[in-house]
Amino acid sequence: MSEIHDLRSYIDALEAAGQLARVKAPVGLEHELADVAASLARTDTGAGLFENVVGADWPIFCGGVTSHRRAAVALGCRPDEIVDVMDRVLEVANGIAPVPVDAAAWHDNCVAGPELDTAVLPVPTHSRGDGGAFITGAVTVATDPISGRGNLGYNRMLRLGPRRFGFNVNEWRDVGTFWKSRPDPDAPFPIALAIGLDPAVMIAAGVKTPVDELLIAGAIRGRGVEVCRGRTVDVAVPAAAEIVVEGHLHPARRQSEGPLAEFHGYHGEPWNSPTLEVTCISWRDDPVYQTIIPGWYEHVYIGNVLPREPLLRRFVRHLDPTADVHIPPYANGFLAVIRIDRDNPGTPKNLAMAALSAHINIRNVIVVDRDVDIHEPSEIQWALTNRVHWGDDVFTVPGAQGHEMDPVADQRGVGTKVGIDATYKRERREYGERVSYPAVDLSAYLS
Repeated sequence: MSEIHDLRSYIDALEAAGQLARVKAPVGLEHELADVAASLARTDTGAGLFENVVGADWPIFCGGVTSHRRAAVALGCRPDEIVDVMDRVLEVANGIAPVPVDAAAWHDNCVAGPELDTAVLPVPTHSRGDGGAFITGAVTVATDPISGRGNLGYNRMLRLGPRRFGFNVNEWRDVGTFWKSRPDPDAPFPIALAIGLDPAVMIAAGVKTPVDELLIAGAIRGRGVEVCRGRTVDVAVPAAAEIVVEGHLHPARRQSEGPLAEFHGYHGEPWNSPTLEVTCISWRDDPVYQTIIPGWYEHVYIGNVLPREPLLRRFVRHLDPTADVHIPPYANGFLAVIRIDRDNPGTPKNLAMAALSAHINIRNVIVVDRDVDIHEPSEIQWALTNRVHWGDDVFTVPGAQGHEMDPVADQRGVGTKVGIDATYKRERREYGERVSYPAVDLSAYLS
């Protein structure tokens, strides 16, 4: 496989792996593109490259990291090595610092001053419940004015006008901490939005860490990510980005933005958010715009699955060194599945308790045997149906702290967490092994 160093080389790698869907038919920016992209993710067909977007001058890419198959391409490993790779790159000691350069791919074109208009960006309206056209696939790049530490993250941004976006910031995000740490927290705060990136940078941006996330991206690639200062803001932006939007956040100039499809599967309510005043938009020749379908597989995969499965495994393997774990994207990050060799009737419940404490988002835990494929929803449902006695194999933890956006918790995220032992209890009833039919190559029979 060819070396991945930017979005274009990643698209080539996906195509070589048979995991790219080139959509040549015309698609609209309002809902249609997102509908097609969601179907591609749902069927694990491949990432979508939309080459004929109605009303747009640039193609749009999405779904780059929506499954273990594509995450493996992005990380340069086998699907069964993903958690090992993520565990390694998340170690601060393994980080590789970014490399400053003077020239960037996005220096090819620039618009600023009176001609500046964000309409140059083909921003989709994704879900039918969304409040407008949102930038969702940009990585926010900021710098701590106190320590000088860089930061990558994700923020939803509603287009409010030719030069202005609503900029949603959760309380715990570093970019908010940065501007609040200044002597004048309401002063304009410089940021850049990098769009169209090496998936190593996209994956790193989904991690909450006390160091510059660019170190994680460097660890993934085995070399420092090249960065270049913005034209109008003193921020180090990935040099290989397709598009860069620069501007200043105005913490005190707030405006309602939302709703938007969120990771929990509902439309998040509007927020009175800071606004972003755009100062400059730059792009490569023939750029590729990148979006993330909100409230869908890639949104959950980057934010919940890849950065948290290594943490979950560490907690669980403290009790069982051979346990496997998965945080399925279809459950919005609230579910963890553990696969074990059951050697004691009490082990599954102990492992479930360890998983519930591994991360605040984990609310439900299902423990299964080795004969269950934890990446296949129908297999997990089979175990729940055939191996769980609901009165004996389920325990609850009322009043536990969870995510404040969890739809079943209260406004502060407090609710009930659940552990389920879906392992085979041979001591209750012996049925022997599961029915199994080996896979065959149907082309040999149907041609």
